[in-house]
Amino acid sequence: MRRTLGAVALVALCLAGCQQAHHGQGAPPDIVGAWIVAIPDAPFPLHMFVFHSDGTVEQSNPDAGDPNTSDSNLMGAWRADGDGYRGKVVEITADRTSHHFAARGEISFTLKVNGNTFGGMASATFFDAGGHRVSGPVQVKMEGERVLP
Repeated sequence: MRRTLGAVALVALCLAGCQQAHHGQGAPPDIVGAWIVAIPDAPFPLHMFVFHSDGTVEQSNPDAGDPNTSDSNLMGAWRADGDGYRGKVVEITADRTSHHFAARGEISFTLKVNGNTFGGMASATFFDAGGHRVSGPVQVKMEGERVLP
């Protein structure tokens, strides 16, 4: 019984140490979590964003936004910037007919969190396979609402 309790205590201490190492001494930044994000001027107006405490971000929306190219998932990075956050997500799109590369989209954003909501702006620019700009930058407004359990 003592050996079992000792092992459990050791695991608990290790997990607590991992948690402190991952988040530092304080709580994670207020951007961390899952968000429903409205981008009214995007091809599909609702998106899901997940901001991770390691500075990465994932975005997803239904693949129905653009009838010509796939455009449902983006991945990127974020960082604190003064009293807000800035970051960039990148998507690779394919032509729905040929299934070949269509474009690389880079969407930079700035936002400010206010409790369980955020507001900000994004700028989207698209590039061909050679890295040449084919459209943009296009400015859009973003508004997020935190997903709560």
